[in-house]
Amino acid sequence: MKQEHIDQIEAAASAIRERVEAGKATHVYFVACGGSQASMMPAQYMFDRELAIPSAIYTSNEFNYATPKAFDASSIVVTISHSGTTPETVAAAQKATDAGALSIAFSNAVDSPLWKAASYPIHYDHGEGAEEADKSGSVELRAWFEFLKSLDGEHAERWAKASSAVDALPELKAKAQDLYRDDCVRFASRTKRSKLIYTMGSGASYGEMYALAICWLMEMQWVNSNCIHSGEYFHGPFEITDFDVPFIISVGNGATKHLDERALAFAKQYSQELLVLDENAFSYEGVPQDVQEYFAPELLSAAIRVFVEAHAHDSGHSLSVRRYMWQLEY
Repeated sequence: MKQEHIDQIEAAASAIRERVEAGKATHVYFVACGGSQASMMPAQYMFDRELAIPSAIYTSNEFNYATPKAFDASSIVVTISHSGTTPETVAAAQKATDAGALSIAFSNAVDSPLWKAASYPIHYDHGEGAEEADKSGSVELRAWFEFLKSLDGEHAERWAKASSAVDALPELKAKAQDLYRDDCVRFASRTKRSKLIYTMGSGASYGEMYALAICWLMEMQWVNSNCIHSGEYFHGPFEITDFDVPFIISVGNGATKHLDERALAFAKQYSQELLVLDENAFSYEGVPQDVQEYFAPELLSAAIRVFVEAHAHDSGHSLSVRRYMWQLEY
């Protein structure tokens, strides 16, 4: 990872430590829109599981217009916008800064409006030629562990080891893609004309399945979709299951694994169109066992990328084509 990214993460982590030592770190809010919000869902799950400090995740304008009452100068607010120009997210970061809260932002665009609105901006690389170690997945994951080290000093050594293990992420993501390449390509071919594809998951990986539904399928492929939480599947959604209804299901490797396995067992009986991505089959070489659950979403995202690229190829619909986004005023 580039030193500039490490330095920016450490600056934000140091600011968090100062807040903790001063007793001014009472809430953590993750605030963004669309895929950026989804990328922070694993972090919010992680923080909820590991910290006594409460955390919550908001879509930006809900945070702006229906601001939680607990939000104040002792809050930590983390925002993300790839372009750094998402108006709702820029406003949220500025709201945090103006309130005296600790405002941290991730973006691919240096000196963007978001970059300037936050007190501690963090850059990540993107696009052709960018190293996997400097892309958003690696930069964010390292940041989450460094932030946890500051917020949970009692277990600082655990989080330091987890942070160091992020160096293994590029290789592990490549292995995850190889593992599921054939399954993803075959499923993409079978569903290239499907008008609807459901996604399902839970726990740390729910955000990746949510992003698959709203970003990869609905936004980029114009395929109707909905992300079903595995724990909610049997409380209504399972009624739509049928032999020709496609599902992409992730099976977690952590605390909510049972929810996914239960949903998968039922779906297998009644649907013949399943793509199953089992996180327990991924390689976690070099990753401490007690944090493998938190690495799984990134490995899952790598496998998902194989599917969406194959689907775009087979359907003839480029991932970059939009009808409304960036084309109109909205």
